[in-house]
Amino acid sequence: MKKNLISQIIKNWVPPIIAKILKSCFSSKKGSSFTGEYTSWEEALDHCKGYDDADILKNVLASTLKVKLGEAAYERDGIIFNTIEYSWEALAGIMWAASRNNGQLCVLDIGGSLGTTYFQNKKFLDKINKVDWSVIEQKHFVDTGNEEFEDERLHFYHDFKTCMKEQKNDIILLSSVLQYIEKPYILLDNILQYNFEYIVIDKTPFSLDNEDHIKLQVVSPNIYEACYPSWLFSEKSLIEYFTSNSYTLFEKFSDEDSLHANKNDLFEFNGMVWEKNQ
Repeated sequence: MKKNLISQIIKNWVPPIIAKILKSCFSSKKGSSFTGEYTSWEEALDHCKGYDDADILKNVLASTLKVKLGEAAYERDGIIFNTIEYSWEALAGIMWAASRNNGQLCVLDIGGSLGTTYFQNKKFLDKINKVDWSVIEQKHFVDTGNEEFEDERLHFYHDFKTCMKEQKNDIILLSSVLQYIEKPYILLDNILQYNFEYIVIDKTPFSLDNEDHIKLQVVSPNIYEACYPSWLFSEKSLIEYFTSNSYTLFEKFSDEDSLHANKNDLFEFNGMVWEKNQ
């Protein structure tokens, strides 16, 4: 494996916090949509325009600090909420993994912002004997995370190599990440070399025709004007990939609110919990 291959992939993905904003847009059917059909990632990129990452970081930092200080219950994409919106199935997968490991939880959260999922589930994580939660993100998020939020349980890293040297992670969380990577299976190939015991995939779009598609995910101008390339995955192909790499599907689940009809396209956001074969 090339020394910095995974780091290079992370530098080139759609910024994870933007990925989470795009997923959040689907809570309103008018918030975002998939459009087009592209033969390559480069072709899709030619039709895209982005958003100011610095502004996003500023908003997320302010909101996450309020959660940390107990002034807000929950933060998502820089927006604060009075009540927490859980991804119950993903949380169940994480807690199940902890139960299989004598009440110890060591998570590697790819694209985890400033600890959004950690703070979202902290009420439950606080009941676990030992928690180490590591986030891999882009540089400006990691630098801010280390300055404002790192403690004995929450850590931020620029790359896999450093993280895996310092932490003994046995579960990897891929929440709203894979679809925004040009070559997701290359990332997965390198992840699997670390032999994680458990893999939790959440908030990932799958086509209902069981084919892989490259689309543009377009945000409504009412939110902000932007669009990004996104995969709609073949669930069958992804399952076959993990199965052929010695993982067993423990459970899969769907986000029923995200089922949409977009002209002739049908897709849904699904999740999976995988366990390494012994």
